[in-house]
Amino acid sequence: MFCKNCGQQYVTDEAVICVKCGAQKGQGNNFCHFCGKPVNPMAEVCMNCGVALRNIVQFQPKSKLAAGLLGIFLGAFGVHNFYLGYTTKAVIQLVCSAVGVLLSCLILPAFVVLGIEIWGLVEGIMILTGRIDRDAKGMPLGE
Repeated sequence: MFCKNCGQQYVTDEAVICVKCGAQKGQGNNFCHFCGKPVNPMAEVCMNCGVALRNIVQFQPKSKLAAGLLGIFLGAFGVHNFYLGYTTKAVIQLVCSAVGVLLSCLILPAFVVLGIEIWGLVEGIMILTGRIDRDAKGMPLGE
């Protein structure tokens, strides 16, 4: 392992700072951390060894079909919103569904539960038709 700031090789892989320049391990963008050769600060990969210089994270998009079907069949429990990352809305749907079932068994008719089921059904259809086309991180839904 090499210092990304000055290119000096670390004494051990467990080192937390560079003994030559004092930079924290992982800081800097002037040298390759794998081979120690100078690199362009804007480069994504080292031209000498080919290693990635930045943490390039590739996200697999969430499936529109899966989210839509989850909304249609399990929407009353907020499963589709959990899948898309909308956890607050999903928890609200789950709690409302549980409270609705409890109240419909004890006091009220099943209209409360029916309303929550319709909410999930409508969101499932909106996902499948493209009206809801992004997950909670803003990433477009895949096919």
